[in-house]
Amino acid sequence: MKTLTTSIVALALVSGAFAQGKEQPLWPNGTPGAKGDSPRDIPTLTPFLAPAGNNSGSAIVICPGGGYGGLAAHEGATYAQFLQQHGVSGFVLKYRLGSAGYRHPIMLGDAARALRTVRANAKRWNIDPDKIGIMGSSAGGHLASTLLTHYDDANPQAADPIDRVSSRPSLGVLCYPVISMGEFTHRGSKRNLLGDKPAAELVKLLSNELQVTADTPPTFLWHTAADKGVPVENSLQFAAALRKAGVPFALHVYQKGRHGLGLADNPPFKNTHPWASELVFWLKAQGFIAE
Repeated sequence: MKTLTTSIVALALVSGAFAQGKEQPLWPNGTPGAKGDSPRDIPTLTPFLAPAGNNSGSAIVICPGGGYGGLAAHEGATYAQFLQQHGVSGFVLKYRLGSAGYRHPIMLGDAARALRTVRANAKRWNIDPDKIGIMGSSAGGHLASTLLTHYDDANPQAADPIDRVSSRPSLGVLCYPVISMGEFTHRGSKRNLLGDKPAAELVKLLSNELQVTADTPPTFLWHTAADKGVPVENSLQFAAALRKAGVPFALHVYQKGRHGLGLADNPPFKNTHPWASELVFWLKAQGFIAE
């Protein structure tokens, strides 16, 4: 009885700490693997909850890009605000970075914890625990695709109640993502994630086009053929792997456009890039947005 009571209290403390638009640590009682206690050592989650009158009951954890060396603001809160307009709650993840001395699997652990946190608090936030996705751009797309292909199930015996729920996303949204650590990788992202001389086995493990299975969640991808930062082959290879495994997906490749486009717009979102409307169409088909 004491253990159960302690767990309920711990979960209540975690869920109670999160407020609309307010950044909060993923591990309020101490971050595992932290090298210090500065902001760059403390991963956080910032909720942008859908309004009560327009809440589809779905949510997406958002991983901004930045080559695993920084975090691009326009690929975080801006995405969350766009999703809010369509009844989807967005949760922006500040994950730890290679520029602060972190390497895999720290980033994956942060993403998994973020998704678990949303799922553990689903009832409180009026979210369906079976409608929680992961979204990422560029290197954030690599992190999102890593969780899509390396998620783990719940541990019902875990001391931390958040670890008792699965980290499996219901779906993925990948924006001009880094996918491979091989020929078509973004070298800066690879170095920041894996170090200067990673083992061949690790390179293969984090080349996520090689890790797709029939259990990989449905995925929306978009890229531009003109992308000079992250070659379009990253999205093409991941889509091909999804196709081979029989996983539902949508792939949009635009002829023109630079890397890091984001939505190409800010609130109130009157002139977003076409991928945004395509995403809304796809999310409706997945039951994440009401028709």
